[in-house]
Parts: sequence; C-alpha cells; structure tokens
Amino acid sequence: MKMISRRDFLKASAVVGATAALTACGGGDSSSVASTATSVASSAASTAPSAAAASGSADIGVCIYQFADNFMTLYRADLEEYLGELGYSVTIMDGKNDQNTQTEQISTFLQQGVDVLIINPVQTTSAQTIVDTISPSNTPIVFINREPDKSVLDSYPDKCCYVGADARQSGTYQGELILATDTEGDINGDGTITYIMCKGDPENIDAQYRTEYSIKALEDAGKTVNCLYEYLDNWDQTLAQQDVANALAQYGDQIEVVFCNNDAMALGALQSIEQAGRTVGTDIYLVGVDALAEAVQAVIDGRMTGTVLNDDVGQATAATEATRMYVEGEPVEQYYWVDYVKVTTENAAEYL
Repeated sequence: MKMISRRDFLKASAVVGATAALTACGGGDSSSVASTATSVASSAASTAPSAAAASGSADIGVCIYQFADNFMTLYRADLEEYLGELGYSVTIMDGKNDQNTQTEQISTFLQQGVDVLIINPVQTTSAQTIVDTISPSNTPIVFINREPDKSVLDSYPDKCCYVGADARQSGTYQGELILATDTEGDINGDGTITYIMCKGDPENIDAQYRTEYSIKALEDAGKTVNCLYEYLDNWDQTLAQQDVANALAQYGDQIEVVFCNNDAMALGALQSIEQAGRTVGTDIYLVGVDALAEAVQAVIDGRMTGTVLNDDVGQATAATEATRMYVEGEPVEQYYWVDYVKVTTENAAEYL
C-alpha cells in the first residue's frame, strides 16, 4: 500500500465542507467552535480549480514573523501552495522577528496595492497599530497564528479576521498527556509533580496559555504541583537545550516533567536530558507542541512522552479560504478555529 506524507494525510482527511465550516464557525468563543472548524482544512485542495476560475487573479501579501521558525516554515509553504492553487499571486516576506521590519513590509505591500494581507505579527501588542496603518486603504486582513485582542478585530469590522488554534486547548492537552502516564507525572511518588517550563515569546498569547493551561490541567485533576523554574527560551531549540542542561545540573532528580511550549524547545530539552543520562518515560517526562516530524519520531521511539499537533494544514487552508472570501466579496467572520490533537505512541505514525 502506498504511504502518504503527514501533510498529504492531513490535507486529504480534511477535504470536506470547508466553506460550510467557515460559515458555521462565526464569532463565538473558541471552545464552542474549535471542533467545527477542524474540517476547514480542505477547501483549497478540493475547490481550487473552480474557485480560481470564478475569482480570477488576486495579489496577496503575506507577512511571517520569522522564516526561521520551524512551524511557520511549514505554515508558509502550505499558504504558498494553497493560495497558488486559487490562481493568486503570492509574495511572502520574512519579518526577521523585528516589528519595525515587518511594519515596513506592510507599508510596501500597501503601496503595491495588494488585495488581501495575511499577517503573522511579530508582536501581537502591535496589532492595533498594524490595523490602523492598513484600514485607510480598506485592505482586508487575515491575522494568523498569533491572536490579537478582540478589540483589534472589532476596530476594523468586516475587514479583519483571525485564523488559529486555541492555545488553551494545547496547554490542556499537554497536561493530559502527563496525567496519562503510569505515574500521572509523580515519578518519585511523593504526591507532588515537580516540573520546569520552557516558555516561548512572553508577549505571545500561545506561550502564555500553554504555560498556564498545562499546569491547570494537572491542578484540575487534583494534583499538587511544584514549579522549580520557568525558562524564557523564545521558541528556540538551542536556548532550551542550554537551560535544561543547567536545570538538570542544578535540580537533578527533582525534575519529573519538562514542559515545552513548542517542539523546537522540546527537542533541545531532549538533547540535554539524554546527555545527562536521564531516560524519558522512566525517570522524566517531556512534552511539546507542534508535532514536528522529528518530535513525532521521538514519540514513536519512546524518547518523548508526547506532543500536540498544531495543524499547519488546517490553519493554512482556513486562512486561504478566508482570503478567497475577502477577494470574492463574501461575508467573513471574525474567528476561525482549528483543533489541536494529542500525539502519543498510539497515533504518532499518522502524523509523520
């Protein structure tokens, strides 16, 4: 039987009713709409020829906060593919993790007269300034991956939406992955789950929610927790490797769980865990988010406790469909949510 790639599997599995799902998602809270929007991930593939014929060409500007980010590398490749399938001209710019650079790129896109801007902001705190810059041109905005405050979307009605995944869900799933282990996270049996946390960008709502809700899941299950240290590793594998090495040297066997806000940091943590002679699943647990191929393989090999799929395919296709709706003058809702998925040894092979 022919094997298909993770991306092809996700794309094929989602090719059902995307337009209806987008319409149904509406502006409700994330908990009520997340599961509905999972099916959004199909439309670009299934409707591309007819949509392109109906809409003709359009110029789309895409601003990514940083090309070096592993997850956004997947995401932007998906966007380029799906928007291209619609017959659109696509230009994607690297913000280089600098808001001033991204702001200049947005101004250039406006001068060029693009039809829609897809923006993954460097700083969500700058989202209102971004909208204030763009709104006089009446250019629609699809914010992706980094969620602006609702007031930002409200300030540009009918011309601004957000496509993403509810980071509270990803944090909760991380906690549930630990609760599903043989010891429920309490390896030494002292009644307390003792952990360290590798955090992403402190201004990023995903980092904040993943940090908060991973621990909330443990506490909601009646567990006592003890945080030894929270490290600010800004999504970076090398920083996480260094900080976890230092933590293991300082705290040793006290560390039972290493939570990481993304898989890049988890892979860095894994290097230090193994270099310190610790064994994931035996004397320490390790979880991440994104389901990067290397992390998924580590889950299969028993070298990571688990990860959480951040569905780049689903989100990129939802963003593509929202863009198409703006281009064709159809109503667009404020929020479109795509579910996370827990990745464990039982299902990890599906996501390679």
